[in-house]
Amino acid sequence: MLSRGKIATAIVLCTMALFYHAQSQSCPEKNGRYPVPDQCDAYIECVDGEPRRQLCPDGLLFNDKVSLFTYPCQYPIDVDCGSRTGTQPPIPTEDCPHQFGYYKVGDRANCGQFKNCAGGTAYVLDCPTGLAFNSATYQCDWPDLVEDCDAEAYLGFKCPAQAQGLVQPVRFFRAPNDCQKYFLCVDDRPRVNFCGPEQAFNELINACDGVANVTGCA
Repeated sequence: MLSRGKIATAIVLCTMALFYHAQSQSCPEKNGRYPVPDQCDAYIECVDGEPRRQLCPDGLLFNDKVSLFTYPCQYPIDVDCGSRTGTQPPIPTEDCPHQFGYYKVGDRANCGQFKNCAGGTAYVLDCPTGLAFNSATYQCDWPDLVEDCDAEAYLGFKCPAQAQGLVQPVRFFRAPNDCQKYFLCVDDRPRVNFCGPEQAFNELINACDGVANVTGCA
């Protein structure tokens, strides 16, 4: 049977072993940042071997792939969380679901605006004319490539039906009331384009041309 002294010594040694094991788990190296197993917006920051738990701002996630000299909290599109599915409760404001992030403004027929939320304040931005905000990429894209955008309703144009047996993957149509504006029908879904100054869309050549060369646009 062990004496009280030996038991106390064993407890101390066991506690020290657990402590150093925890330290080695938290700080594989003296300086670095490491993911928390169950949470994607938290991480362990090690400075001179000292672990500190850090939390990203609401709406951002910890990216364990960036270098030590890069800010590790980034937008969800840039972060692969893997099995780290947990996040902090959101901190919404009147205009923003999270403190940080990019979000679409409008419905399926109004796809050209989005807001950048920074510190809970929303800054509304416009995509270039004819493009729609893509929530999957945080970029302005052709509306027919944006899942939650109705390209026909948004652009106000429906591609004419094609004759049977003469299916064309790409077709061109001049806008009815604007010589500089024309529509591309890609697989019968519309996109809009514009000709430059002093030019108009010429349906005879399916391209922009000098205004003088386009009937009814001089």
